[in-house]
Amino acid sequence: MPEDNQGAERSEADLRAAAELVVDTCFSVEEDDVVTIITDNRRSQEAEMVATVVSERGGWPIVMNNDTQVRRALADTLFSMVPPRNLHQAMITSDEIIIMTNLEWANRFAHVSAVKLSCLANARVGSVEEGFGTWPISVSDIELTIGNARTAIAKLEGAQRVRVTAPGGTDVTVSIADRPALEVIPRKERGAMMGPVPLWGEVAYAAVEDQTEGRIVIDGNMLGIGVPTNVENPITWHVEHGRYQAIEGKEEARKLRDTVAGVEGADIVGEFAFGTSDFAPYGSPSEKGRKGTVHFALGDNENCYPGGQNVSKLHLDGVVHGATLEIIESGEFILKDGEWQL
Repeated sequence: MPEDNQGAERSEADLRAAAELVVDTCFSVEEDDVVTIITDNRRSQEAEMVATVVSERGGWPIVMNNDTQVRRALADTLFSMVPPRNLHQAMITSDEIIIMTNLEWANRFAHVSAVKLSCLANARVGSVEEGFGTWPISVSDIELTIGNARTAIAKLEGAQRVRVTAPGGTDVTVSIADRPALEVIPRKERGAMMGPVPLWGEVAYAAVEDQTEGRIVIDGNMLGIGVPTNVENPITWHVEHGRYQAIEGKEEARKLRDTVAGVEGADIVGEFAFGTSDFAPYGSPSEKGRKGTVHFALGDNENCYPGGQNVSKLHLDGVVHGATLEIIESGEFILKDGEWQL
């Protein structure tokens, strides 16, 4: 697994401060809350610190190490993301579910039914980003990220279609007609869809399944192909009527083609989304939450996104850098050349 900056020198005080930000600000854990903390071997020390703070707040933490499933799923994109039944049951009966694993695995795990059912049970659900104990972020920074997301959602209210272009060659139109926005913010609300904390901010939509048209050139992070940072060679999706007709590029493109080949629903562009944070770092799955990036996903949008109708065992995000995002009906912009316009 990639180490990211987990290996940076972190004091006990650094770890505690990060845990307190997660527990108090991002998850608002209350007395007597039952908290399931899902972790892997690499992040178990962090999970134990979060459990300590939950206990101090009067909550009931259970740490569940899911390292075997995490390792197997990262080695094989088609390996099941569905949690074993004991973990499933823990999730749907918890008040908070805090996921502290490899972030790519956590992002893919967001699209399993256990997460959807946990949201329906009014839990707070989210994953914790890499860099625990080293984050350059404050509570006021988190509020700015949330404000950006809500301003953008208001601007897009009632929009039918958007156009995304970028210097790398992306030029695509997406329909979001009658699809409500999904607000993915670093302060988790009960019943809201999961997303990473604390650096990330995102506005996402279930793309109308048969109406995405154009060219998407992935020049940032691409999930599901074993590349933890940005792709070395761009991957081009040629899309007609919502389905990719070709995936072109070098080795990374071949890996993506091999991964999605024959998987039901994995040929459909299921998601359109963009980042709202100044703090999500480039060069990792977290960059999906960064201002200036737009991302699209092949595969499932039924489990996460309001109105989504495409069911697939895969949901694989790819990031476009330096994007321009235009609302076609009004000619207004959310992004221009990667710069926030709101």
